Amino acid sequence: MLACGIGKRVRLSSTSRLVNELNEANAEGRIAAMLKGLARNDIILDEWGYLPTDPDGTRLLSRVVSMCYERISLVLTTNIEFSRWGEIFNDDDMAKAMMDRIVHHGRLVTYERESYRMKHALMRDDY
Repeated sequence: MLACGIGKRVRLSSTSRLVNELNEANAEGRIAAMLKGLARNDIILDEWGYLPTDPDGTRLLSRVVSMCYERISLVLTTNIEFSRWGEIFNDDDMAKAMMDRIVHHGRLVTYERESYRMKHALMRDDY
């Protein structure tokens, strides 16, 4: 919301949703147009690596990461450690290539507090 507030164009999506959209665009022959549209925005991908990605989806996601590299901002939210990216994306080399681009100019921000959801969960034993 802060980025939008200062006039940035931002695209927010879950990673799995973006992969599905990329696969669909690729199957319909409109992947170039979709990537061009994505390049007009900074990108925030939520739930990075939470769901395994098929090989085609991994290749397309890698294209997005490469497209963003040194051009537009890319924000990822995840609790998946780097060492597991290869198994999630089904390709160690592709995962390493994405990591290389992401960490080169990236900043790692860790959140060490209790999550909002856990703090306000209905299923608590302290009632």
